Amino acid sequence: MRQAIELLFFAYRDFTGEADALLEDYGFGRAHHRVIYFVGRNPDITVSQLLAILKITKQSLSRVLGQLIEEGFVDQSTDDEDRRRRLLNLTDKGRNLEALLTERQSRRIARAYREAGAEAVEGFRRVLRGIINEDDRERVAEFFLSECR
Repeated sequence: MRQAIELLFFAYRDFTGEADALLEDYGFGRAHHRVIYFVGRNPDITVSQLLAILKITKQSLSRVLGQLIEEGFVDQSTDDEDRRRRLLNLTDKGRNLEALLTERQSRRIARAYREAGAEAVEGFRRVLRGIINEDDRERVAEFFLSECR
């Protein structure tokens, strides 16, 4: 178990390292990256939906989201059906940054997948799903099913 824990720590360190270096150029951190990533993956996501995915406080999101909106990476609009709801989308500037960050991380994962082979990749996915809290597994599964459509 300790080996698995340590491998996860080292893998996460290196998985986020390249992205962290790029984010520093913008004065951003990992929280900014997560917001950019999930807003990009979920056009017209509401603030409450984003909070549910990230599991952070409104106060934490407000600071990060405010900076991303102010600097032109995220656009916020009002939902026509419910004027209280704010919808979030990436701007062109946000999409460009998200693409750069994702491309760097995708290269690393693709290399590891090639080295491990298809059977190992499926086993790895099962392990990762098993690590996710039970109450979130269904949401994650739905997210990936909608991606395949």
